[in-house]
Amino acid sequence: MINVDGEQLGVISLTDALAEAGKAGLDLVEVSPTANPPVCRIMDYGKFRYQQSKKIQVSKKSQTVIQVKEIRLRPKTEEHDLAVKIKHVKKFLEQHNKVKISMMFRGREIAYTEIGRRIMEDIKNTLAEDGVIDQQPKLEGRSMVMILSPKK
Repeated sequence: MINVDGEQLGVISLTDALAEAGKAGLDLVEVSPTANPPVCRIMDYGKFRYQQSKKIQVSKKSQTVIQVKEIRLRPKTEEHDLAVKIKHVKKFLEQHNKVKISMMFRGREIAYTEIGRRIMEDIKNTLAEDGVIDQQPKLEGRSMVMILSPKK
């Protein structure tokens, strides 16, 4: 058993431990139930739970949530439209979001995946200074996927 000041009182029976906690006006909390004998501590359990919730709030505050934004393309996407999509990708990377670029193939376009791969390589070269490639262009079913993340 551990008292309020953090001093070990040794192995004490349950009734004596509860009497000590009652005398101090605090709660008897089982800290380590798997130990042999179990370790208990005298503390204000409500205050302890409040402090734990505050620690969790502070840790959540310091976290940054990274979203994965998606840009969809087709092999027949024109140059100007492609430039606009690249501008969107740059904006997402500046906002510290990951970007998933998907090249979708419909119908017979799947036979000409090298056109899509060439467009993906152009995009990769254009965005080289803005982001880091997490996943190289890879064919997944009827779409080719590339994932970019912002530079640190």
